[in-house]
Amino acid sequence: MRVVFLGTGTSHGVPMIGCDCDVCRSTDARDKRTRPSICLELDDGGRVLVDTTPDLRTQALRHDLRQVDAILFTHAHADHVMGLDDVRRFNVINRAAMPVYADERTLADLRRTFAYIFDSEAMKGGGVPDLRLWRIGGPFCLGREVVTPIPIQHGPRTILGFRVGRFAYLTDCNAIPATSLAQLGGLHTLVLDALRRRPHPTHFTLEQAVAVARQIGAGQTYFTHMTHDLPHAATCADLPAGMALAYDGLTLVTE
Repeated sequence: MRVVFLGTGTSHGVPMIGCDCDVCRSTDARDKRTRPSICLELDDGGRVLVDTTPDLRTQALRHDLRQVDAILFTHAHADHVMGLDDVRRFNVINRAAMPVYADERTLADLRRTFAYIFDSEAMKGGGVPDLRLWRIGGPFCLGREVVTPIPIQHGPRTILGFRVGRFAYLTDCNAIPATSLAQLGGLHTLVLDALRRRPHPTHFTLEQAVAVARQIGAGQTYFTHMTHDLPHAATCADLPAGMALAYDGLTLVTE
């Protein structure tokens, strides 16, 4: 399976509007971070998008994303869902409805936030995404792959990370329940939230993320959902072996 990091930034993105810090003015392309999303290129040819960020159109053009066969949602915060309308283009390319998988609360949030999409009269006129919503209640199959939902804590809210094979994607979290940790053994690659160095009520700090990564013990860990507080090169130089910041456009092969 190939994993393409479409975006690795926090909700503001990097550079941030109106900021002149060194990272926001950096010429290192790895310091340019759009909102967080990945695309899973499955071994059977399927393409699975995780979250639809406000930058989805830009990300699709930048990374030549021409195929999406299903969408997984971690949760319904704006930086993870506000590109949903751009899924219309993939409906046209696929000539089919788009399967969308999320937990019950996220599905309810999508129906409320994007009420026009699910309005039967609007659908008759076209011009809105054609979606088929599926509630995640446990592990399920996409093609030949088993997708295992991993409940994680994002402040007071339980959201979902996902495990596919020996790869796991856990963005937007500040705690991982013991029952979820038990599902993360034997990972080849882990992607984990690491917002910044200063504490935050709903995200891991970099120090906390490193400690959790050591506990999970994946072969390689990449951190994501980062603010402008973490310059790519300098931060990576200080990280333990087997850990690094992800960056937009990073592509890796994992089991």
